Amino acid sequence: MEQITKRFMNWASILEDNTRAQVAMTSEMPFIHPHVALMPDAHLGKGCAVGAVLPTLGAIMPAAVGVDIGCGMIAVRTQYVADALPADRRPLREAIEAAVPLSAGVYNTAISRDHTTERIADLTAAADSAGFDPGKYAKNWALQLGTLGSGNHFIEVSLDEEDRVWLFLHSGSRGVGILTGPSGVS
Repeated sequence: MEQITKRFMNWASILEDNTRAQVAMTSEMPFIHPHVALMPDAHLGKGCAVGAVLPTLGAIMPAAVGVDIGCGMIAVRTQYVADALPADRRPLREAIEAAVPLSAGVYNTAISRDHTTERIADLTAAADSAGFDPGKYAKNWALQLGTLGSGNHFIEVSLDEEDRVWLFLHSGSRGVGILTGPSGVS
């Protein structure tokens, strides 16, 4: 933890200058109490840095949750150790990239999975019966559903201090990774 100012605490090990400036400005708002806390996944946001915790006194800031609301994070320790991984891990990375659809900025061009097609049909029917048009809010919603997302979202194969293999996921708000439990955080 790094105390940047009396009202700005930082837990991010990598903090870009523009994110630091954005949070420094936010921390000076008179209703911030007692300080802004910046989490390890911090990055520049729209108005407020993503990964910032903003406790307030006498104020409510709904927009402060940023554009990442609904992201999911989970880490799962596998039964494997480092020796089980191939020396050349590029094919493993490419297989993961081929299996997990991306989203904004790298849109899917087609929906290729039966379970996704079924879910989209269910959601479309529910929206129709409620008189709601999801395309009015996000025209590519069907191509984003069930994807990793973009920006700071990732899938990672990691090793811990004992060379055990972990899978770590930080997904967007597209229905993947919204898991909790002893090894997951949402």
